Amino acid sequence: MGKYWKLGAVALLSLAIATGCNSNSDTKKSNDTKVSESSASADKESTTKQITYLGKEYTVPAKTDNIIAASLESMEDAAVLGVKPTGVVSIAGNDMPEYLKDDFDGATVVGNKFEPNAEAMLKLEPDVILASDKMDAKKLAKYDKVATTFPYTFVAEKWRENLQLLGQLTGKENQADKVISDYETKVAELKDKAVKELKDKKVMIIRVRGTMMAYGPSLYLNPVLYDDLGLEVPKEIADAKTQMELSYETLSKINPDVIFLQFDESENTKTPKALDEVLKNDIFKSVNAAKNDKVFVNSISPSAQGGTAWSKTRFLDAISKDLLK
Repeated sequence: MGKYWKLGAVALLSLAIATGCNSNSDTKKSNDTKVSESSASADKESTTKQITYLGKEYTVPAKTDNIIAASLESMEDAAVLGVKPTGVVSIAGNDMPEYLKDDFDGATVVGNKFEPNAEAMLKLEPDVILASDKMDAKKLAKYDKVATTFPYTFVAEKWRENLQLLGQLTGKENQADKVISDYETKVAELKDKAVKELKDKKVMIIRVRGTMMAYGPSLYLNPVLYDDLGLEVPKEIADAKTQMELSYETLSKINPDVIFLQFDESENTKTPKALDEVLKNDIFKSVNAAKNDKVFVNSISPSAQGGTAWSKTRFLDAISKDLLK
């Protein structure tokens, strides 16, 4: 009886040890799985990063060296920061915009500014795409399948956010902040002078696109005049939310003292003589700006987008040179 009891005890003890080993093994496997899952999660986090732009969060690769600037606004910002996109867009046709050509030597043109080609972008294997928020949601969704796509805004008042986004993507945050700071410093230096020398003067930007076009105070280059330098907004354009056709009658009513006249050949392929027709028009010649030789044609590149650091800085320089000598 004692013999059998001892054998039974040994058997139970062996079973307990075996069960314990299996339990430890299962626990180890479970722990290993958790460690693997945690490691995989950490690896994923280390290969991506989160960027917030205009209130929305985007997931992008940790390194975003391969950028496609699929909008003229992002191209201008890239030129300011010395960023070399692998892909860029044209204004028309397949040629790189002339005014930015020297900045993007070697970049591939992936289509025009209205509709970059998704297949051409895919071949470049980009990390991110900076498209234009002028594009519709369907186009942006298509580009987002190629790489995370930011709807880079054309809104002039958001130029700082645009530049800071590109700075984050390229590790040039400090440089972006300096460009912004330098611009604001120059504005502060010129503002008092502008208000004194241009007091009671009406200053306008007119863009020739077949006919004369004017813009509301928050559009194109106008924020430089009316927000940054504090000049008076002509009441005839004060409520405009988009570009508006400017008739000669309205121009005569405004009677501007200074006109910055922008004419881009690529926007006037069907009306190549439009600029000459404006300058020779009797009503145009009768306004103060024309009579006093204060009409400045293409003070900056007529292709400039207006609401970027590139455009604003150059326009401010032109104002300083032409008006605030």
